[in-house]
Amino acid sequence: MNVCLFGGTFDPIHNGHIMIARAAADRFNLKKVLFAPSDVPPHKHSKRLTPYSDRYAMLVLALRDAEDKRFISSAVELEMNQEKRQHSSSYTIDTLERLSNGLKKSDRLFFLIGIDAFMDIATWHRAEDVLKFCDFIVASRPGFSLADVARALPASLQPRASVMKPFAKSAAQGEFIHAGVQLHLLNTVKVNVSATEIRKAVASGRSLKKYVSPSVADYINENGIYKRTRVNE
Repeated sequence: MNVCLFGGTFDPIHNGHIMIARAAADRFNLKKVLFAPSDVPPHKHSKRLTPYSDRYAMLVLALRDAEDKRFISSAVELEMNQEKRQHSSSYTIDTLERLSNGLKKSDRLFFLIGIDAFMDIATWHRAEDVLKFCDFIVASRPGFSLADVARALPASLQPRASVMKPFAKSAAQGEFIHAGVQLHLLNTVKVNVSATEIRKAVASGRSLKKYVSPSVADYINENGIYKRTRVNE
């Protein structure tokens, strides 16, 4: 069975996340897509995140509206921190190891990520181990080449520059397999929504209909989410 972890802050989860997850599930025959909000993401210590309880509640509502049995909400990162009895940074490698313990030997684990986030992967904790732990599905978009994807890898995993030079103008698509890293580039989804746009919409009193599911929009409006946050966070 193919199982996929879709991690992120989900602040908030929006229609773009659902579109990407559905496209990945269809293409790679994913039987389960585990949406796991980050509890304390290391790269966002300096930013003000919406409380985990609100982000998780919106996630549950969004997946209910999506009506896709493959989509499952997961509080794995919060559970891990509660076991440690502290709110330390949430590292992807720890989450992957935790999830893999519950899988069968015949199961195949994937990790779904947007290409913007992937471009910072070399800075992740134990980045090499993360990349070799499972297959990566990278949701690509116009403007990124296959060479860009290769250069985003930690130096120890990058192909030689001379090998990748011909691919500097090749769109990031297809498969990329090198040094134990397996990347599947998903370039069929066009997403024109971001958390920043949603916060701007809230600040200006505009409808959230085109950004998030109906239940998430209601939750944001009824609970005043993002009313007191800066729109560029």
